[in-house]
Order: sequence, then C-alpha cells, then structure tokens
Amino acid sequence: MNASRRQSESNETVPNAQRLLWAGFMAILAAGVGFSIRAGILGQWAEQYGFTQTELGAITGGGLTGFGIIILLSSLIADRIGFGPLMFAAFLMHLISAGLTLGTGAAFVAGGKPLAFQCLFWGMFLFAIGNGIAEAVVNPLVATLFPRNKTHYLNILHAGWPGGLIIGGLASYFMAGGGDAKPVAWQIQISLFLIPVVLYGLMMLGQRFPRSEASSSGVSYRDMLGELGLVGAAVICGLLALFFKSDLGLSPLVAGGIAAALLAAFGAATGFRFGHILLAFLLIIQALVGYVELGTDSWISKITGTIMANPAYGLLLFVYTSGLMFLLRFFAGPIVERISPLGLLAVSALFGATGLTLLGSAEGAVMCIIAATVYGIGKTFLWPTMLAVVSEQFPKGGAITIGAAGAAGMLSAGLLGGPGIGFLQDQNASASLQRANQAVYDRYKAPKENEFLWLKTVGLDGAKVGVLEDGGKEAQRALDLMVKENAKPDAVQTQRNLVDWWLAAKATSAEDKPLVEQAGLFGGRQALKLTAFVPAAMFACYALLLAWFRMRGGYQARGMHH
Repeated sequence: MNASRRQSESNETVPNAQRLLWAGFMAILAAGVGFSIRAGILGQWAEQYGFTQTELGAITGGGLTGFGIIILLSSLIADRIGFGPLMFAAFLMHLISAGLTLGTGAAFVAGGKPLAFQCLFWGMFLFAIGNGIAEAVVNPLVATLFPRNKTHYLNILHAGWPGGLIIGGLASYFMAGGGDAKPVAWQIQISLFLIPVVLYGLMMLGQRFPRSEASSSGVSYRDMLGELGLVGAAVICGLLALFFKSDLGLSPLVAGGIAAALLAAFGAATGFRFGHILLAFLLIIQALVGYVELGTDSWISKITGTIMANPAYGLLLFVYTSGLMFLLRFFAGPIVERISPLGLLAVSALFGATGLTLLGSAEGAVMCIIAATVYGIGKTFLWPTMLAVVSEQFPKGGAITIGAAGAAGMLSAGLLGGPGIGFLQDQNASASLQRANQAVYDRYKAPKENEFLWLKTVGLDGAKVGVLEDGGKEAQRALDLMVKENAKPDAVQTQRNLVDWWLAAKATSAEDKPLVEQAGLFGGRQALKLTAFVPAAMFACYALLLAWFRMRGGYQARGMHH
C-alpha cells in the first residue's frame, strides 16, 4: 500500500479505528470458536449428564434463526442507543453464557440432570444472543470506520468467523480422543471461546465509539427506517412469516396475518415510505447467500465425510475450506479495485455453483479436496461483500439497512438453507432406497411425511438409521436412562418401541446397512448438486445488477447526500 493510499485511509477513520476493527474481529471469532467446539462436545454432555439426542437438540436451540432475529432487533435500536452500550451487552451475554455453561457440573451435583439441562440450555441461548448483538454492531461500526473501503474491511472483519471455525474444528479433532485416548474435558474445550471474548472486551474498554454514518450526518431515525421502506420490510416480514409458521407452529393464515400486521406497523412508523426496489432485490440475494453458505455449512462436513468414508476427514475438509476463507478475505480490497464489488460477487457465485456441482459428483478424497477448494473460494467473499454493497448503496439506513441484510441471510439459512438441504437429502435418499430394495425402505422409512414449504416426502427415519449405525447402543442407553429417571410413560414407550424394533431388524442389519448407507450418500450428493442452482441464480442476479449499473455509468458507492 503506497503512502497516498495510507494517508487517504487515515483521513477517513477515527483514531481508534484499527483497534475497534480488531475488537470486532475477535467478537466474531468468539462466535465461530463456540459454534464449532459445541458440535464436538455434545457426546461428552450426553455421556456425563445422561442426555438423549433429542435433549441435546433442544440445548443447541434455534441456532441461525434466533441469531437472525437478534440481529434484526439489535439493528433497529443500534442508532438510538449507540454502538458502545450494545457491545457491552454482547460482552455481558458472553460472560454470563460462559458462567452458566461451566457451572453445569456443579448444577448436576446439586440438582441432577434437569438442573444441568437448564444451565446448558440457557448458556447456549445467551451465547446466541451475544453473537447476534455483536454482529448487529460490528457491521455498521466497520462501515462507519472505513467508509471508502467498506468491502475490504468488512471482509477482514468477517475473516473472524472462519478463523473461529478453524480453531474450534482443530480443537474438536485433537481433543476428542479416540482409541485408547480419553477426550479432553469439555470444560477446557468450550473455555477456548472465552479467550477472544476477553480480548474484545479489553480492546473495547474505555474506547469512544463513533456514531453511524447516518446518525453523524443528521439523518433522522424515521428516515433511516424509510430507507428500508415497505418493499425492504416486506422481504423481512416474509421470512418472519415463515418463522412463525415453521418454528412457532402457527397456521399459515395466522403467521401471514402477524407478518402483515408488522409490515403495516412499520409502514405507519415511516409514513408508508415505499423504499427502494434495489434494496429489496439485494435482500433477496442475501437470503440466497445465507441459504448456500450457512445452510450448506450445516451439512457439508457430514456429506463429505460420507463420501470419503470417514467423518473425521469431513471435519478436516471443513477446516481446510475455512482456512481458505480466512486467508482470502484479507485480499478483498485489491480484488474489488479491479473488478468492483459486484464483479467479485458474480465470480464468487460462479465458483460456488461449480464447486457444489463438483462436490456432488466427487469420488474419493482427492476429488473432494479439489471440489471443496473451488466451493471454498466461491463462498469466501459473498457475505461480507453483500453487506458492503448494501451499506455503500444505502448509507442513510445506518445500522438498519445493513442489519436487515444480515438478518435476511441468517433467517434464510435457518428457515430455508438447513431444512431445505435436509429435505433434498431425505427425498433423494428415500427414492434411491426404494429403487434398490422396497422391503428395506419399508423397514427404515419415517412414520410420517416430512414437509418443507409446500413440498412433502417420506424420508428415512433418523432414529432407526442411527440405531443401525451404532448397533442399537444409543437407543438402549436412552431407554435405560428414561426408566431410571421415571420419564413420562409415553416417552418411555416410544423409546421401548425403537429398541424392540431393533431387536427384530437386527437379523437383516448386515444386508440392510450398505443399502441404507448408499442411499444416504446418494441423497447427500444430489442435495449438493441441486443446491448448486442457488449460486447459479445468484450469478444471474449479479449479472443483471452489473448491466444495470453499467447503463448508469458503472458501480459507484453512493454518498450520504445522494
């Protein structure tokens, strides 16, 4: 970087800009470390405290969906109360989360499994809240600190996420034990996330936080909301309607009615400002980004581990692609100087579609590594560069518009990406097993249909497949726990039915297992190939935007007084 460039950047940032940037980096790193390590210690929680898989699922909670809602709510108040108080709230949530989680052992001694469950459940819940608040702050904060280099510095900021995944993934790999080696205590593993938490707390201690671009320019709160407008809010409310239906179990009519009421209330607050079609279009694209990046990340380690016939290899491949993301995000600035943010996004989408297609057809470790490399390059720049484009085109929205983009991506990942890719696996695995052996399919099919949006399929019963994989050990363990703890009779009977089913199915398990495994592998491959259509659609959207901006003289960041 030459002297004039350094001087230009120094003139556009507050004196503590670099310190606040790296503090935000540590906050996102903490989220990645905690997210990654948690997945590796669930087995220890089950063994030490007697949790079933269902209870572990309840502890991990709403995940990405709840994350998205916290981002949305925090973004709406960030410009009103300031970045500093919100970051303190995030830090406090992270510390309380750590205290509750690490106190699980003492809670188990004092109150048994129920109290241990409450410690872990609320610990993970507050961890998600802390992550969401921090995300809602650091994005507009960095956009404010570096108004002329948003794409570059937002990519650096979000290198913290894959950095955290690398640390957590490697910790899980080396601390999980195996063979004669005992795993490292889960308390030590989960405590790793406290290191970046303490660091970002110290780095932000006593620092003065700038107001957002919009606030410092005198834009009123109502005008900030007006930048999002009815069309932008309609995209968010559409995702919220899906949340009300899918996660809260409300009827489509009630869910739609609540979303419509929220949209009407938003319209009244803004004087029914229409907003910007371009922003609504960008929010839709960001929803696709959330689907293909975070939604795929929820499954890709499992699928590639199946392709390579070793779950540990799938984890290491995920760490490898996270390493690619971590390194490449530091070079976004020089790239966008040559091809513009939209050009970078278009190329990334093309790489993403190609990588997922190759992964869906990969055979063996070498091809998986090549395909994952292409996919990893493709997903690297999508999320932070989209946030930069939204902030550059709609700076008057302050934290609200960039927060809406983050919320759209997270909500889509939790409501569409994870469930949608899971549905595609169910649909294709069932079809494959039916073709191979109808009797085996009948033995392992789920008792009822699986639904995703308007689509339905009868997938394979996850409980039965799990019993087949481990020879019934977990099913019997869970039944023994339920009987010992005098669980509800219905729950005990359901678990007993599963154990009894295994006693009957065990006779044919040697012949069934390869067929079921092959069906699962086929379902995973097909899900990746079909998911490749999402970044392909994104590429078409970016091509349209590039053409539209070219007709207007080329892509340019809009000023606050545009």
